[in-house]
Parts: sequence; structure tokens; C-alpha cells
Amino acid sequence: MLRQLPIKRRGLTDFTFSRFLVPYLSEFKGCSIFMDADIVVNGDINELFDQFDSDSSLQVMKNQAKFEWASVMMFNNEKCKKLTPEFIDDTQNSLLDMNWADKIGSFSDEWNHCVGYAESNLSAKLFHFTQGVPVWEEVRGLPEDQIWDAAHAKLNSTVDWKTLMGKSVHARQVISRIIQRLTD
Repeated sequence: MLRQLPIKRRGLTDFTFSRFLVPYLSEFKGCSIFMDADIVVNGDINELFDQFDSDSSLQVMKNQAKFEWASVMMFNNEKCKKLTPEFIDDTQNSLLDMNWADKIGSFSDEWNHCVGYAESNLSAKLFHFTQGVPVWEEVRGLPEDQIWDAAHAKLNSTVDWKTLMGKSVHARQVISRIIQRLTD
């Protein structure tokens, strides 16, 4: 999708600067949320929208390191008209310093819990695995691993094979293979 966006600028990741296109892609109307990809949301996202501050250009979770502010951003799109593709592509604009925003508001800590940086909080609404998702042994060992494991299992689950495929044209071949294995 990045090749289809109206910017060429890349950063540490290919999407470092594309996140700032959210207000433009929303036609500078309403409220939009950007979230990094290494996040599990366990709460009702409407609760985050309920914290919308119409006086702010942008809302972030300020009770964390400033370099994490851009990981979850709630844009007041109408107040972010400065974020055009041309502005975003201009390397003179650092963007991550948030100096483009007239007023930066905040939302509650539970909506950007940085796993491994903040004290463990299994009741948070949003878990940000910024040190790496716990599929890697190097980052495992934190209580929040169970949140990731549950979300990962749910994302990769489905109905059982018989329910999904039992009446399909492929079932006979699979059943024959199972019978063959059992009789060998």
C-alpha cells in the first residue's frame, strides 16, 4: 500500500512518516486514530474516541517517553491541515517532534501501555509491544506475554476442519489419507 500513498519519504521503517497522512486520508474531517502494528487492543476502541478533545490538534499518551508518542495518535483531523503530502515529504519537517501540532492533548495511560517500559498492567486497554512482540525468546518473560499469546491464538484460530471442510470436494482425499495413516 505504501507505493500507492502520495509520499516518498521513509524513516526507520517504511511507515515512519506515512502515519502522519491519516488526517489527509480522512479528508481533514472528524477524528482518526493511528496505531503501530505491534499493538494488541483489549478494550472497546469507542472508549478511546470518548476521550476526544476538540480543542487539541492531536492527542497522545503523554506519560511515557516522547519518542513513543507517535505510536498511538488521535488526530483532530480538521486541526491537522498542515499535514499535507508535501509537508510530510519535506525533510525539513521532523514531524516526530510534534511541533506541527498547535495543541497536544492526552488520553489515559491505559490506552498506550508500553510493555517492558511501564510497570505491568494486565488491565490496560491497549498493549504496545514496542521492544518486540513476544514470539521472540529475547523479549519473553513479562506478564503481558499472556495478552499477546491470547490475541495471537485468537487471530490464528478457526472452526474445526470437519465443520469447515467436511462437506467439500476435498474431504474424500483428506479422509482417505487419514485412514491410510491409521492402517499403516
